[in-house]
Amino acid sequence: MKLVSAIIKPFKLQEVREALVDAGIEGLTITEVKGYGRQKGHTEMYRGAEYSVDTLPKIKLDILVEDENMSTVVDVISKTANTGKIGDGKIFVSSIDDVIRIRTGETGSDAI
Repeated sequence: MKLVSAIIKPFKLQEVREALVDAGIEGLTITEVKGYGRQKGHTEMYRGAEYSVDTLPKIKLDILVEDENMSTVVDVISKTANTGKIGDGKIFVSSIDDVIRIRTGETGSDAI
């Protein structure tokens, strides 16, 4: 099993979620996060004063999939979340040893 974690721009969330559902991915966890990378934040005006915003709002998606579905998930997110501009995000893939469904006690693939 693989855990695919993706950091994307907030306005791309609905489009990415719909594309994942169309690809047959049934579950994902969505978290609102803040961070910065090469973008280094930006400046904004508030009541006539300019101030620096060091962290930017992003969305983190966590999707647990079987090994054979991992490349599909990565491809869907890469294509759908891409705007071609800085700050589109990153995708991380991690190996998962086991999963346990709390309600039933199912483990492994049955728990996904």
